[in-house]
Amino acid sequence: MGLQKNPRRIGWTRPHCRRLNRVDDPEERRTRSRAPTVRSDLARVPLCTGPRNPRDRLAHVDTVFLRRLYIMVVIEHGRRRVHVAGITAHPTGEWVTQQARNLLMELGEHAERFRFLIRDRDSKFTAAFDAVFTGADIRIIRTPIRAPRVNAIAERFIGTLRRECLDHMMITGPRHLDVVLREYVQHFNTRRPHRSLRQCPPAGGTPSGSAAAVRVLRRDRLGGLIHECTVA
Repeated sequence: MGLQKNPRRIGWTRPHCRRLNRVDDPEERRTRSRAPTVRSDLARVPLCTGPRNPRDRLAHVDTVFLRRLYIMVVIEHGRRRVHVAGITAHPTGEWVTQQARNLLMELGEHAERFRFLIRDRDSKFTAAFDAVFTGADIRIIRTPIRAPRVNAIAERFIGTLRRECLDHMMITGPRHLDVVLREYVQHFNTRRPHRSLRQCPPAGGTPSGSAAAVRVLRRDRLGGLIHECTVA
């Protein structure tokens, strides 16, 4: 082209690590060292599947005014009973700790049956939060990192709550969400059957197996979104 070479670049070649369209050597790729696995670290975190262990979870709900609300939910592992600890738009460590205190006061003597609390590694669960349950002789168990199946019972309830209730309603604010959750949780604990409980609700009760002619009454909840059938 008639262009003179740059004297600074005469005799210079691109380094091997910066060559364009470089193809790796298969033999070199086979002997390349890999990053150490983290399974050994995850194995050190204790897991527990006892029948009386509550599980803690924070879920979020978006309102029609594009405002995000957070729900603190506690579920009893053995009976699948759900407790809504609180609702807020600004969850903090202090708020979560206060809701834990309120929950223990609400449960009263019923909390003495709990031995473990399974929670995730959210930064809102501070040392003060753990101290509330530790003072009640409840051991804190944190789930492994990025392992949602360990807290599957809480995750399953959040999914059920969305599919059966929240996905069909337009929430306007905290008071509206509180009314909806109380109504649904009462249905979930007293009427909704669970396969793991032999088709019984968490609050107890045995489904009727009589083949005799009975009169069935239907009760609508949440404006007809959920139907409950009872034997007259």
